[in-house]
This record gives sequence, C-alpha cells and structure tokens, in this order.
Amino acid sequence: MVISISQSVIQKCSEANVVTARNLNKRYKNGTEALKGISLDINKGDLFGLIGPDGAGKSTLLRILAGVMEASSGSVVINGTAPRDARRLIGYVPENCALYSELTVEENLRYQAGLYGVSAQCFATLRDTHLKNMGLLKFSNRLAGHLSGGMKQKLALCCALVSEPQLILLDEPTTGLDPIARRELWQILAGLSREGVTAVVATPFLDEAERCNRIALMYEGSIQQTGTPPELQKALQMRRLEVTLTDEQRSRDVLKVVESVRFKHIKDIYLYGDHLEILTQDARGGAAELRELLSSKNIDIGRIDETEPTMENVFVTRLREFGVAEIPPIQFPQRRISVNSANWQQNDIAIRAQNLNKNFKDFRAVENVELEIRFGEIYGLLGANGAGKSTTIKMLCGLLKPTSGTVVLAGESKDLRSRDIRKRIGYMSQKFTLYDGLTVAENLQFYASIYEIPLNLRARRMDWVIQVCDLAAITKSVVGRLPLGCKQRIAFGAAVMHEPDIMFLDEPTAGVDPVARRQLWNLIRDFAVNKAAILITTHYLDEAEYCNRLAFMAGGKIITQGSGSEIKSQLQGQVMEVKTYNTQDGYRSLSSALGHRPVSVFGDSIHVLVDNLEQGTQAITTILRKAGCETKSIRPIACSLEDAFIDIVQRSQGD
Repeated sequence: MVISISQSVIQKCSEANVVTARNLNKRYKNGTEALKGISLDINKGDLFGLIGPDGAGKSTLLRILAGVMEASSGSVVINGTAPRDARRLIGYVPENCALYSELTVEENLRYQAGLYGVSAQCFATLRDTHLKNMGLLKFSNRLAGHLSGGMKQKLALCCALVSEPQLILLDEPTTGLDPIARRELWQILAGLSREGVTAVVATPFLDEAERCNRIALMYEGSIQQTGTPPELQKALQMRRLEVTLTDEQRSRDVLKVVESVRFKHIKDIYLYGDHLEILTQDARGGAAELRELLSSKNIDIGRIDETEPTMENVFVTRLREFGVAEIPPIQFPQRRISVNSANWQQNDIAIRAQNLNKNFKDFRAVENVELEIRFGEIYGLLGANGAGKSTTIKMLCGLLKPTSGTVVLAGESKDLRSRDIRKRIGYMSQKFTLYDGLTVAENLQFYASIYEIPLNLRARRMDWVIQVCDLAAITKSVVGRLPLGCKQRIAFGAAVMHEPDIMFLDEPTAGVDPVARRQLWNLIRDFAVNKAAILITTHYLDEAEYCNRLAFMAGGKIITQGSGSEIKSQLQGQVMEVKTYNTQDGYRSLSSALGHRPVSVFGDSIHVLVDNLEQGTQAITTILRKAGCETKSIRPIACSLEDAFIDIVQRSQGD
C-alpha cells in the first residue's frame, strides 16, 4: 500500500531537522515526573520510534510535540517554531484515535479538513487519495463507530493526513490490530517517510522498533539510548542463538539445568514455548558450551540458528545495565491439588471443543472449530480481527451457547456456568476485568472474596500478587488512573491468586515493560508446570513464541495448529532480506513486480518471500537492476512467526 504526497508538502519541508527538544521535563501537579531531561533530534523523513512500556513517558512527549500540552521546563522546536504555533504543520493521532463515532468515515475526514481550512477542491482530491490508499473508499458512508479497530486506526491516519502535515505523531497506532493490518499500517508509514513526511510513532512493542529507521528507547521518563536498530544491535556486541530441542516436553527440564549453571560464554538464556534463546558474545563457544552441558544430561538439540539480537534483547540488556532489577522467584503460598485433577497426567485434556459452530442470524462467526488443550500446556489462539477468537473463547468459557457442537471444560460438558466450574477458572481480559473506581488493594480483596479463597490464606495470596507483580508502590492508587501496563499486572494477579486449574488470558502483557513481561511469563510457565491449562489470545506474534502450541484462526475456522517451529515450517518459500541504497525505491519496485503480499519493509531492509532461493535471488536482483536500485546485500533469513502467519492466513483466504 503506497501513499503519494503532493509536491507542496515536500517543498514545505526545507529544514533537515524537524523536531529539536532540549532538556525537556514534565512534572504533574501530583508530583509525578513524566519526563526527565529529554533531548532528541528528529530529521526530515525520519520514521522515528519512541519505544517503551506504558508509563515510560511516550504519550506525554507526543502531547508536548503536538502542542496540546506545555512542558514544565526545557525547549521544543518544530520546524523552527514552538509546537503550539506549528499545529497546522502537525498531524496528531492520539491513542484513542479521537474519531466521532456518530459521524461517517467521510464526515470525520471532512470535519478534520474544515478545522485546517482545506479548500473544497483540495479536499476532494485528498479524500479520494487517502481513503483509496487506506482501503476505506468503499466504506466512506459507514459510521466510524461501526468500523473495526484496524479501520479506525486507518481513518484516524487519514484525518491526520488531510491537512498535508509535515510531521505525523501517532500514539500506539497498532494497539488491537491483527498482524496483517499492522504490517499494512507500517508499510503506509514507510511510504510517507519516502515522500518526506516525518513520522514519530510511540509503541510498547519492541518488534515494531525494527520497522523504524531511528528509535529512542524510553523508560521511566528518560531516553536510555538512541540510534538506528542496527546500531543498537551492533552496540550490544552479542549474537542470538535460537536452540530447538528434539524433545519439546523436556524443555522445562532444560531450563532447570541451565539456570543452575554458571556459563563462560553465555550471557543470557531464556525459554520460549519450544526453544531456547541465548545471548552470547561468542556464538561458536556458546553453542559448544550448551551442547556439552545438555549432552551430559542426555538431552538432544535439534538445531541452532544464529541471528542478530532482537530489540527486546537490546532493551532487556540495557534495562539491566541501568539497574532495573528482576524480581526473584517467590513461591506461591500453599499450593493445593484440585480434587478433580488429583490424578492429573501430562496428556489429560482440560479443554476440548468438537465441531463447534456459532451463528448470529445469517452470519457464521465460528465454523467447525476443534481443539484440545492439556493440563500443563500453554496454548495460544491467534487470528486477524474478526477471525472468531473472541466468540470461540466465550463458548469455551461457557459465556456463550454454541449453535452446535460440544465443549468439555475440566471434565464438565453440561453446566459450564456452575459454581464449581467458575471457581476452577481464572479469566483475564483487557476490558471489564477490574473496577476502575476501586484501589489496587480493594480490587484484590474483591477477587479474593468472590473466588472464596480461605480467610487464613487471603492476606498471603494478596501479598504474593503485590510482590510478584511489583505493585507495592501503587496499592492505594485508584485503578482507573493507572496506565495499561499496571492494570495488566493487577488483572493477572487477580485472575490467578485462587490458583485456577484453567486460565483464559487475553493479551496478558500488553503495555508491560520487557523485564516485567518476562517475569509474568515465568509466572505463567510456573502455573503450567503445576498443572494449569492456559489459553492465551494475542495479536502480537513475538508473544506467541512463549506458547507450547498455537492455533491460527481465519474466517471463523482454525486453519493450522502446532508448535511455533512446526507452524514456521509450513511457510511456503524462503524469506530473503534485501538491502538497497534506497529502501523505499527498492520496496516500490519489488512490490510492483511481485505484489504487496510477499514484500514488506523492516527499517532499512526489505523482506521478500520467494518460492525458490536461487531463482528468487536472481529475480530480485533483476527487478532492482532494471529499476536503477543499487543493491547492498541479499541473503536468506529465518522465517518469523509473523511471516508464517501472514502466508498461511492469506493462502487460506485465496489471496
């Protein structure tokens, strides 16, 4: 998807340095320091990422840059003037999109154009251009309130572009978007960057950092590090090893082994669903050291793939260097064994769906879904917006009656809403889980009561949640005033402190910083080790890597299931990393010749899915040469779960 910006915008962008901030501070009336000495320079045409968890100060910084909030001290210059005087040059998309739900798509766009004094003639041209490029033209008469999350984000971006801004500010624009819509949005932003428009994007998702050409890592109101993704990866002076085991069931045994060893070459090691991730300064030495250790324990390694460190590796390592301590393991108070699972075995089924269907009048939301989730398993359910995930979860929980098919939950198939079944389930949702008018402590007390945790255990269980979820400083805070990352930690603790046999977790770590995210996943894994069956839904595929098994949904159907490695192996083709001296020209040429589906931009590189390594390399080289794009490098790279997801889903839809 490519957006064309008029030459008038390019001519207006004469200054190379679009944003200059020096020693920027923001202190709220309650004493909270949201920003602490922020200094940065953002250049014309930058696709600049503000990367960090909720509470890092990203939204505050964007509001100040947009001219809708004043800094407490320091200076900000936008194209040579103060932000409040540069508003006509700025397109700002806040986290909630700021659309009028009762207006149509076109009415929202026309209203925004009117605020900026866009002429009727210019509006007609811009309307057609932006709505067409965003895939919204045929929905121009639909109410904004009836759009999907992805469509709302695209409409909000259209509204920001209708004034032909020089600077676009977007606050977490991909929240709630499925992987396909998310990739499309980043392609749009890359196209804007090519046309000379500067884009500043705030996001808590570290995999998105690799799509920016420059980033700033933010934490607790400060910028910890700035540079291009390759610069930050190189500065880490590490290599990443992805180690796949031949026996997936022994992965937990492996973790116990490696955690008790002091390595010479390995600096960090972490367990994902079916593989280990290792950071080492010596890839060969680290691999040899791990092979020797596991061989002594009769554990076989399937394969070892060496790659650059991810941005999560970079951020976690830097946070540790800055003194962000990880919370040590804290034992769950007085574990118990459920009467119904006392004879639990590894392969016992906790959740089973057979031929599950759900119709809403003439629309079939879920079709012939079949799945089995075992006790002790972490199972991820992924899908595009509207794929049927939420409807499926509601039927599995007993909140929605299927049109046909059967659900077995903890051995019960008839009354899934019985009191006994409710007590054995933990449910965490991003919405409607917590009571915003209560404090953190009051929410925990409420959930301890409704789950009937014995009185002699309640205080200990609540203390455990406060410690492992790092809530001690906010126990008296009203939940409604807290950022999403804090709410997620509270909601997780509330959902699990009664030690349920079955857990349903909806986006459990959204907005949580990388170190805290790993800690939460350690807790999730610990519950799985102690027999809990855990079903997780997420849009973010780096999160899905933590699961033992996954299912992809599309069009109401489950189109594939398996471990992360098994699903990656289903990718039809080879992913190539292409680097040219002009990334956007290279992307335009390749996507024009090959189609948009197999081509995507990641920062300063282009990823291309080809059917054959040799023929694909030759085709890419020929296309770029004919387009006059000089090639730096072309090499095959490992398939990501996102690559596999998009390929499998689009093949299932016949694209």
